[in-house]
Amino acid sequence: MKIRARWLIPLAALPVVGLLAYGFRTDPRAVPSPLVGRPAPAFTLTSFEGAPVSLAGQQGKVVVLNFWASWCYPACYEEAPVLEAGWRRLREQGVVVLGVAIQDKEPASREFIRRFGLTFPNAPDPAGRTSIDYGVYGVPETFVIDRRGMIRRKHVGAVTAAVFRDWVEPLLGESPG
Repeated sequence: MKIRARWLIPLAALPVVGLLAYGFRTDPRAVPSPLVGRPAPAFTLTSFEGAPVSLAGQQGKVVVLNFWASWCYPACYEEAPVLEAGWRRLREQGVVVLGVAIQDKEPASREFIRRFGLTFPNAPDPAGRTSIDYGVYGVPETFVIDRRGMIRRKHVGAVTAAVFRDWVEPLLGESPG
Protein backbone atom coordinates (compact mmCIF):
# COMPACT_ATOMS: atom_id res chain seq x y z
CA MET A 1 0.00 0.00 0.00
CA LYS A 2 2.83 2.40 0.85
CA ILE A 3 4.47 1.79 -2.53
CA ARG A 4 1.34 2.76 -4.46
CA ALA A 5 0.85 5.94 -2.42
CA ARG A 6 4.45 6.89 -3.03
CA TRP A 7 3.91 6.84 -6.83
CA LEU A 8 0.48 8.44 -6.77
CA ILE A 9 1.71 12.04 -6.41
CA PRO A 10 4.35 11.89 -9.18
CA LEU A 11 1.86 10.16 -11.49
CA ALA A 12 -0.79 12.79 -10.75
CA ALA A 13 1.71 15.53 -11.65
CA LEU A 14 2.43 14.09 -15.10
CA PRO A 15 -0.65 15.57 -16.85
CA VAL A 16 0.16 19.00 -15.39
CA VAL A 17 3.78 18.78 -16.58
CA GLY A 18 2.58 17.68 -20.02
CA LEU A 19 0.16 20.61 -20.25
CA LEU A 20 2.87 23.07 -19.24
CA ALA A 21 5.28 21.62 -21.80
CA TYR A 22 2.65 22.03 -24.53
CA GLY A 23 1.96 25.62 -23.44
CA PHE A 24 5.63 26.58 -23.59
CA ARG A 25 5.87 25.23 -27.14
CA THR A 26 2.81 27.18 -28.35
CA ASP A 27 3.31 30.66 -29.79
CA PRO A 28 0.61 32.96 -28.31
CA ARG A 29 0.73 35.03 -31.52
CA ALA A 30 -0.40 31.98 -33.47
CA VAL A 31 -3.82 31.91 -31.79
CA PRO A 32 -6.24 32.49 -34.66
CA SER A 33 -8.92 35.14 -34.36
CA PRO A 34 -12.49 33.97 -34.97
CA LEU A 35 -13.13 37.41 -36.49
CA VAL A 36 -10.93 36.87 -39.55
CA GLY A 37 -13.22 36.52 -42.57
CA ARG A 38 -16.11 38.22 -40.82
CA PRO A 39 -17.44 41.79 -40.86
CA ALA A 40 -15.46 44.10 -38.60
CA PRO A 41 -17.39 45.19 -35.50
CA ALA A 42 -18.66 48.76 -35.83
CA PHE A 43 -17.38 51.37 -33.39
CA THR A 44 -17.38 55.09 -32.81
CA LEU A 45 -14.80 56.70 -30.54
CA THR A 46 -13.72 60.28 -29.93
CA SER A 47 -10.18 61.08 -31.04
CA PHE A 48 -7.69 62.83 -28.81
CA GLU A 49 -8.45 65.95 -30.88
CA GLY A 50 -12.18 65.64 -30.12
CA ALA A 51 -13.30 64.41 -33.57
CA PRO A 52 -15.41 61.29 -34.05
CA VAL A 53 -13.55 58.20 -35.25
CA SER A 54 -15.72 55.43 -36.63
CA LEU A 55 -15.31 52.39 -38.79
CA ALA A 56 -18.40 53.44 -40.77
CA GLY A 57 -16.61 56.67 -41.68
CA GLN A 58 -13.93 54.62 -43.49
CA GLN A 59 -16.29 52.81 -45.84
CA GLY A 60 -14.57 51.78 -49.09
CA LYS A 61 -11.07 52.13 -47.62
CA VAL A 62 -8.55 49.57 -46.42
CA VAL A 63 -8.32 50.05 -42.65
CA VAL A 64 -5.33 49.20 -40.47
CA LEU A 65 -6.83 49.17 -36.97
CA ASN A 66 -4.08 49.20 -34.36
CA PHE A 67 -4.60 48.70 -30.62
CA TRP A 68 -1.71 50.14 -28.59
CA ALA A 69 -0.67 51.67 -25.26
CA SER A 70 2.10 54.08 -24.26
CA TRP A 71 3.41 51.60 -21.68
CA CYS A 72 3.78 48.88 -24.35
CA TYR A 73 7.54 48.80 -24.76
CA PRO A 74 9.31 47.93 -26.99
CA ALA A 75 6.72 46.63 -29.50
CA CYS A 76 4.46 49.71 -29.67
CA TYR A 77 7.54 51.95 -29.85
CA GLU A 78 8.92 49.87 -32.72
CA GLU A 79 5.69 49.88 -34.72
CA ALA A 80 4.66 53.54 -34.29
CA PRO A 81 7.10 54.86 -36.95
CA VAL A 82 6.14 51.98 -39.28
CA LEU A 83 2.43 52.75 -38.94
CA GLU A 84 3.04 56.44 -39.59
CA ALA A 85 5.20 55.72 -42.65
CA GLY A 86 2.60 53.27 -44.04
CA TRP A 87 -0.15 55.82 -43.48
CA ARG A 88 1.76 58.62 -45.22
CA ARG A 89 2.75 56.40 -48.13
CA LEU A 90 -0.64 54.76 -48.79
CA ARG A 91 -3.33 57.17 -47.59
CA GLU A 92 -3.81 58.71 -51.05
CA GLN A 93 -4.45 55.19 -52.37
CA GLY A 94 -7.28 54.50 -49.92
CA VAL A 95 -5.56 53.21 -46.79
CA VAL A 96 -6.39 54.60 -43.38
CA VAL A 97 -4.60 53.80 -40.16
CA LEU A 98 -6.64 54.11 -36.98
CA GLY A 99 -5.00 53.88 -33.58
CA VAL A 100 -6.91 52.87 -30.47
CA ALA A 101 -5.21 53.43 -27.12
CA ILE A 102 -6.32 50.90 -24.54
CA GLN A 103 -5.72 50.67 -20.80
CA ASP A 104 -3.71 53.89 -20.91
CA LYS A 105 -3.75 57.28 -19.24
CA GLU A 106 -4.68 60.14 -21.57
CA PRO A 107 -1.59 62.30 -20.87
CA ALA A 108 0.70 59.33 -21.54
CA SER A 109 -1.17 58.51 -24.77
CA ARG A 110 -0.92 62.12 -25.94
CA GLU A 111 2.82 62.16 -25.20
CA PHE A 112 3.26 58.92 -27.17
CA ILE A 113 1.43 60.44 -30.17
CA ARG A 114 3.55 63.61 -29.93
CA ARG A 115 6.81 61.72 -29.50
CA PHE A 116 6.30 59.73 -32.70
CA GLY A 117 4.62 62.54 -34.65
CA LEU A 118 1.58 60.40 -35.39
CA THR A 119 -0.75 62.13 -37.85
CA PHE A 120 -3.27 59.32 -38.37
CA PRO A 121 -6.39 59.37 -36.17
CA ASN A 122 -5.93 58.01 -32.65
CA ALA A 123 -8.61 57.62 -30.01
CA PRO A 124 -8.80 56.27 -26.48
CA ASP A 125 -11.09 53.34 -25.72
CA PRO A 126 -11.93 54.39 -22.15
CA ALA A 127 -14.64 51.79 -21.51
CA GLY A 128 -12.73 49.07 -23.37
CA ARG A 129 -15.76 48.17 -25.47
CA THR A 130 -13.99 48.36 -28.83
CA SER A 131 -11.06 46.24 -27.69
CA ILE A 132 -13.48 43.69 -26.22
CA ASP A 133 -15.51 43.59 -29.46
CA TYR A 134 -12.29 42.79 -31.34
CA GLY A 135 -11.14 40.21 -28.79
CA VAL A 136 -7.93 42.08 -28.01
CA TYR A 137 -6.01 40.38 -25.22
CA GLY A 138 -2.82 42.43 -25.31
CA VAL A 139 -1.00 45.18 -27.13
CA PRO A 140 -0.07 45.68 -29.80
CA GLU A 141 -2.69 43.94 -31.89
CA THR A 142 -3.61 45.04 -35.39
CA PHE A 143 -6.50 44.15 -37.67
CA VAL A 144 -6.45 44.65 -41.43
CA ILE A 145 -9.94 45.36 -42.76
CA ASP A 146 -10.70 45.32 -46.49
CA ARG A 147 -12.74 47.84 -48.50
CA ARG A 148 -15.92 45.83 -47.86
CA GLY A 149 -15.48 45.99 -44.08
CA MET A 150 -14.29 42.39 -43.68
CA ILE A 151 -11.45 41.52 -41.32
CA ARG A 152 -8.78 39.91 -43.46
CA ARG A 153 -5.89 39.58 -41.03
CA LYS A 154 -4.97 39.89 -37.38
CA HIS A 155 -1.40 40.63 -36.37
CA VAL A 156 -0.13 40.25 -32.81
CA GLY A 157 3.09 42.11 -32.04
CA ALA A 158 4.78 45.06 -33.68
CA VAL A 159 3.59 45.88 -37.20
CA THR A 160 6.44 45.80 -39.71
CA ALA A 161 6.90 47.19 -43.20
CA ALA A 162 6.34 43.63 -44.44
CA VAL A 163 2.82 43.65 -42.96
CA PHE A 164 1.98 46.68 -45.09
CA ARG A 165 3.63 45.15 -48.14
CA ASP A 166 2.17 41.66 -47.79
CA TRP A 167 -1.19 42.24 -46.09
CA VAL A 168 -2.31 45.81 -46.83
CA GLU A 169 -1.09 46.65 -50.34
CA PRO A 170 -2.72 43.64 -52.06
CA LEU A 171 -6.11 44.79 -50.75
CA LEU A 172 -5.80 48.09 -52.62
CA GLY A 173 -6.55 46.30 -55.88
CA GLU A 174 -9.84 44.90 -54.63
CA SER A 175 -13.10 46.67 -55.32
CA PRO A 176 -15.21 47.99 -52.44
CA GLY A 177 -18.35 46.23 -53.66
